[in-house]
Amino acid sequence: MKARPFIVTATLLCSLFSMMAHAAGSWPREIKSAQGTLTLAQAPQRIVSTSVTLTGSLLAIDAPVVASGATAPGGRLADKQGFFHQWGDVAAQRGVKRLYIGEANAEAIAEQAPDLIVVSATGNDSAIKLVDQLSAIAPVLVVNYDDKSWQQVVATLGEATGHEAKAAQIVKDFDRREAALKKKITLPPQPVTAMVYNAGGRSTNIWTADSAQGKLLQQLGFTLARPPVSQTSHSMGKRKDIIQSGGENLATDLNGQSYLLFAATEADASALMQNPFLADTAAVKAKRVYALGTDTFRLDYFSASNLLTRLETLFTSS
Repeated sequence: MKARPFIVTATLLCSLFSMMAHAAGSWPREIKSAQGTLTLAQAPQRIVSTSVTLTGSLLAIDAPVVASGATAPGGRLADKQGFFHQWGDVAAQRGVKRLYIGEANAEAIAEQAPDLIVVSATGNDSAIKLVDQLSAIAPVLVVNYDDKSWQQVVATLGEATGHEAKAAQIVKDFDRREAALKKKITLPPQPVTAMVYNAGGRSTNIWTADSAQGKLLQQLGFTLARPPVSQTSHSMGKRKDIIQSGGENLATDLNGQSYLLFAATEADASALMQNPFLADTAAVKAKRVYALGTDTFRLDYFSASNLLTRLETLFTSS
């Protein structure tokens, strides 16, 4: 039987050349971002992250981050610098400078003489309004993390920084560990409501299937509960990763058989179980409310790894 010829299409050929070029560390290269295609002439050596969420992913792939925006320091989520607990020590070891707390400051960014500025497209740490201004300082990479797993985020950042090999390695190592854990754990009754619960009466954010948290849970075999269709108007602006709930809709929206509390301690789980408006929900009645640690508010390699450890502790028989 005569062998069929292997036909290489133009699209496939371009893809192969692109992969070969990137594998060899070839520059310039084009990066797809949330605001179109960005052309980078060479591998960046001085990266400024305006997003405290994305800084952890940059550090995880050993990208040369010189400075970063920060969140409120010394709280549940962050260290005295305003850097997230899960990677604050790494940032300190590498001399990452804190630029500002909260709202981005273009002047402070310019003083660092960056050759790449990383901006998140959504979230409270987004500097999207300053993109035009920041583009006059250095190339700006806009990353949308509200519809991606942390693995997808580091893949983009790896390509943009020339650290794609490191990005691929940490994803491979994590995925191997995640697959092993999936075989070990016994899931609680499904579906689950995964959320950031605010005991102080503010709105509660429910993670959707598009969120990094939701993607990780589904990879482990969890099924995500979804609030009634009529309630989904509570979604936070244009974000795809959360649905906001609160007030009289809270008990209806938190309709999972088990609750997984992100950015939470055991004290937070206890506070939820004491909420009279949730007393008749299935999860509270059966005491299936699980705190997943304070470092899970935003997922990167560091926090996702810690989350696997927590889930193993909670759902693996001794």
